Amino acid sequence: MRTEHLLAGPAVLAGLAVLAGLAVLAGLVLVAVAVVYWAEPARSLPSVFPGHDAGSTHHHAKHGIAAFLVGLACLVFAWFRSGPTRATATPT
Repeated sequence: MRTEHLLAGPAVLAGLAVLAGLAVLAGLVLVAVAVVYWAEPARSLPSVFPGHDAGSTHHHAKHGIAAFLVGLACLVFAWFRSGPTRATATPT
């Protein structure tokens, strides 16, 4: 069974575009979260962030590094997903 026609349909390409867009959004949000982790002490973090501690004065550098790396991975994923589709050779 040949599946080349299933891989390049308009519905699949539209789904990949949506997935790439969501990956860009997630990547940018995670990079922003990393900046917040690096800039704010634990007491100033939003209460929904892991590591929020009302009396603490230290920064969560590891949380920031993790958020940055995952955000960067999302952006790289979106970059590869948004590239040109590979043309398949037609048999002669």
